[in-house]
Amino acid sequence: MAVPIAFDSLKTMNLQSVRAAIRNGRYTGHTAGLAPGRLQTNLAILPGDMAGDFREFCNRNPRPCPLVGVTEPGDPLMPTLGDIDLRSDVPAYNIYRDGELAETVFDIHDHWREDLVGFALGCSFTFEHALQDAGIPMHHIDADRTVPMYRTSIPTEAVGPFGGGMVVSMRWIAPDRVEDAQRITSAFTWAHGAPVHVGDPANIGIADLQSPDWGDPPCGPEGVAVFWACGVTPQNALTSARPELCITHTPGRMLIADIADRTDAILN
Repeated sequence: MAVPIAFDSLKTMNLQSVRAAIRNGRYTGHTAGLAPGRLQTNLAILPGDMAGDFREFCNRNPRPCPLVGVTEPGDPLMPTLGDIDLRSDVPAYNIYRDGELAETVFDIHDHWREDLVGFALGCSFTFEHALQDAGIPMHHIDADRTVPMYRTSIPTEAVGPFGGGMVVSMRWIAPDRVEDAQRITSAFTWAHGAPVHVGDPANIGIADLQSPDWGDPPCGPEGVAVFWACGVTPQNALTSARPELCITHTPGRMLIADIADRTDAILN
């Protein structure tokens, strides 16, 4: 049995060590703060007969679904993003059957099929180190917690069976640093870019910040609530699409790519 490794130890290690710990099952926690300078991505794996509609859904909704990688049917490798094996390189996976969460696993070799297509979508964890470098604290990283994520009333453009509201992630930002946070994150085109909302959560349909739909409640000193589009949006869309099988990352536990976080263009 693999010996577990703690987050505090892993966050001081390089990308290769982080990936090895995940691939070998030694780390199954959140990836916020790990491998700074590298693109982190959300993951969705679908049967090939739904892949076309899902790809178009991402293309029409680039803020919550910035598409950065797609596999060939049946191929679990994603060489455009690096030495990636989708079956083992995410800390934890959610398995959905007919749109319902069936189980959470730490490896999907036994679930892989020849008709599956993998999609990687940029994640806001990518830009967090840039905010920290600018002196803007990321309280969830400091507390070893998962950033809070919420369903909203912000619509997405539906394609085929895929639709539903946008999901956002939220961070407290000091009032005098909100403009800095907006400017810094706008440079990360493939990681959701600038915030989609600043201020009152009720204006985007969030009733209670202390009850996120995914992740942990906000921590640290309160400031201005700042919301970024989130790559968990496709998991929300799955409730309407209801594919017979879909595999995603568990929210907060991302795929970490070899490529740099500020890559301007990945897919044509």
